[in-house]
Amino acid sequence: MGFQRYSEKQSLAFIARTLSLMALFGLFMAGSSGAQESPVKRFGYRVVSSYPADIYAFTQGLSYFDGFLYVGTGKRGQSRLTKQSLETGEVVQSTELSSRHFGEGIEIVGDRIFQLTWQSNLVYEYDLATFEQRATHYNPTEGWGLAYDGETLYLSDGSSALHKVDPQTFAFTGSLEVTYNNQAVTSLNELEFIHGEIWANVWQTDFIVRIDPLTGKVNSIVDLSGLAERTARNGPEAVLNGIAYDAEADRLLVTGKYWSNVFEIELIER
Repeated sequence: MGFQRYSEKQSLAFIARTLSLMALFGLFMAGSSGAQESPVKRFGYRVVSSYPADIYAFTQGLSYFDGFLYVGTGKRGQSRLTKQSLETGEVVQSTELSSRHFGEGIEIVGDRIFQLTWQSNLVYEYDLATFEQRATHYNPTEGWGLAYDGETLYLSDGSSALHKVDPQTFAFTGSLEVTYNNQAVTSLNELEFIHGEIWANVWQTDFIVRIDPLTGKVNSIVDLSGLAERTARNGPEAVLNGIAYDAEADRLLVTGKYWSNVFEIELIER
């Protein structure tokens, strides 16, 4: 998502909310001694490899499947879905959204790939092999991120809620409130389902939260502070956003909006 989305009043409220989250997570990462509802792990990282990325791509969604990286990008007139080589960044397949729409998160489900739009209430469903549009679906809320656990899609809308969605009909079947230390975690953005957990970028922070899909509680917090400084970036909106998992090779990939690199990282428990 981008800065232009908010009025001045909304922006001030968002900044206050973001600072509150950063303070909350910051206390945790510093080793807060306050009482917590349950033990929460904290992780730093080590960069294993870096790969080229398009510094002009406003990355909204990231997936890895069958040797290729799939990227969903935003901004009206620049929103697209691409399939590309992780190693070289070469785009081998691409489709563009109408200039009326602001592209958002993506997710692969079998032989299909879904792409959200921000405020158009539309979800595009494509054939994974051809990128031919199969269908469009209605989304009653904003579209930010998508994750799939093998049965259910989880959709973020920038709030503390993760909406459960039937991948066959795109009907909403429930929701999950995400909390850390009994406080709501808002601004949940790009999502990925990894080893039984929902991983979520927290917009405008360096944090990824790992969420229990049964309770909504944050199990772990990943602090990626300093990673942005390791890549060339294009402007003030170039924030951390994008999580993909290569299950076959057990590789964790992360990137950001307007970043010139995708990073393979290894987590280090603190």
